[in-house]
Amino acid sequence: MDAGVIGTGIMGRNHARVYSELKEVGDTYVFDLNKESAEEVAAWTGATVCSTMDELLRNVDLVSLAVPTRFHFDTAKQIIESGVHTLIEKPLCLTATEGEALIREIPDGITVGVGHIERFNPIVSEIQKIVSDPKYIAFHRHNPASGRITDASIVEDLMIHDIDILFNALYPDHDYTFNARGNGDIALVLGSFDHVAFYLSASRKSAKKIRSIYIEEAERTIEGDFMTQEIFVYRKPETYDQTNNLYRQDNIIEKVLVNKVEPLKTELQAFVRAARDRKPFLVTPEEAVLNLRICDEVKREMST
Repeated sequence: MDAGVIGTGIMGRNHARVYSELKEVGDTYVFDLNKESAEEVAAWTGATVCSTMDELLRNVDLVSLAVPTRFHFDTAKQIIESGVHTLIEKPLCLTATEGEALIREIPDGITVGVGHIERFNPIVSEIQKIVSDPKYIAFHRHNPASGRITDASIVEDLMIHDIDILFNALYPDHDYTFNARGNGDIALVLGSFDHVAFYLSASRKSAKKIRSIYIEEAERTIEGDFMTQEIFVYRKPETYDQTNNLYRQDNIIEKVLVNKVEPLKTELQAFVRAARDRKPFLVTPEEAVLNLRICDEVKREMST
């Protein structure tokens, strides 16, 4: 199948690179209003530059849409109307209302997915296997200040990854309540569903890049790092006491075997195969709309 990338910014460049490396993909085409940017990506990846989006759509079977979020709805609608399978970089649209309207435009036989890349991080599937009865789940996603231009708030830019994992991958279809606080660069959410408490934090002011999940169960604690793709399980200590004003704790620590991969490559490979077989992509537009609804709730809470 031939692939196209619309938008050759940071994410679009990586999509073009990965498509050029996948055996399932034939030719790769790129388009950007900034033709110099598209030509630079083409020179790097071997892709073909298209002068217009229509030219690209005539040549490809599937497309990655990596333009700024405010253009997602109109651009995705045009791609879908042309009959091309579409992967839309997260967030799906600027608002949940736009996302719902876009879903209504999707005809049968067209695969439309959303690029929530952390769903393809191998620690997510491993945690799905080993978590049994959590009491508390915490996500931390912190970035140093960045010069990258984004039209998404910190909630849609960073926290949405962990919203997607919590409410779609780990615990779908659960009623929840939460409180949220923060400002333009920091967002904090504390909530619960059933008997599980959860905490989400996101920051664009950190001096250190952090991508972590922390889960407490009755007899063990599970820690995962999205960047190193490592998971550690700490069993409840058999010895925990204080002697001479010093605490002593004997833990059994297990390191879970994780098959490390490049999540974007796994994501795009899954998209190509879903498009080829005309099957749903792992992250559906409906799930992406739920993520946007929760983001909207978080932002409303933060503004009160």
